[in-house]
Amino acid sequence: MAFAILPFLVWPIVASLVIAGIHAYLGLHVVERGVIFVDLSLAQIASLGASIALLVPAFGGDPHSPAVYWMSLSFTLVGAAIFSLIKGQEARIPQEAIIGISYAVASAAVIVAMSQSTGESEHLRDMLVGNILSVSPGEIIKTGLMYLVIGVFHYVFRKRFLLISTDPEGAAAQGISIRFWDFLFYASFGVVVTRSVAIAGVLLVFCYLIVPSVAAMLYARRIGPRLAIGWVMGVVVSMLGMYFSVQFDLPTGATIVCTFGLVLIIMASVRPLIQRRAVS
Repeated sequence: MAFAILPFLVWPIVASLVIAGIHAYLGLHVVERGVIFVDLSLAQIASLGASIALLVPAFGGDPHSPAVYWMSLSFTLVGAAIFSLIKGQEARIPQEAIIGISYAVASAAVIVAMSQSTGESEHLRDMLVGNILSVSPGEIIKTGLMYLVIGVFHYVFRKRFLLISTDPEGAAAQGISIRFWDFLFYASFGVVVTRSVAIAGVLLVFCYLIVPSVAAMLYARRIGPRLAIGWVMGVVVSMLGMYFSVQFDLPTGATIVCTFGLVLIIMASVRPLIQRRAVS
């Protein structure tokens, strides 16, 4: 039975590889910056754009249409611009407060928008947990190419992005425009989130971003090992969650999210035992 379902899971597993690859890296920046909920907020803003697009008759009400995607991305880029502008040591209001408010308002606005749409509960469920099992090869290829371009961009400017994430004061002292590079970071981050949410949903995208990075911090301090741990965890947990979902007839996205939580608890519990053995 276990091997019989493998062909059915090939493309969803490939999709999880693509999503985990870019999100494990971006998650390092998010955790270092201390803006843990920026992913949830941008994802919810993207969902708001998609929800509003679904209400426009000219767009045909198809959640997978290009018009819905571009509307979603436009909302996300506006959110990215706002988040980059409110950061600064001189800011009186914490950036995380604005991010939290944005998430709450966007979530409420999605519910209001969907209340005017047929199939309200189905749309809300898809936005929260997605349906990664139904992803097509074409979607995966487009997503992979998009993430490759963004990955190359971040690799070229990796030192600048990492410096701003880990030592913003030092970056400002070197004359680096924090707000400009923050906008580039949040804009590229927003492009990734918008695409990932369309495939995997808000909650699963948040887990791909945050949980592997947090787990990696338990076992490593340097960026390289943390990335490796994050990538491995993202892939293994995705495969386990999909297997449990199909084997026990459970909702896929929610099952993967729960599997992420369970594996994180196990990794945190095992860490003291590993440390004791290392000392002895």
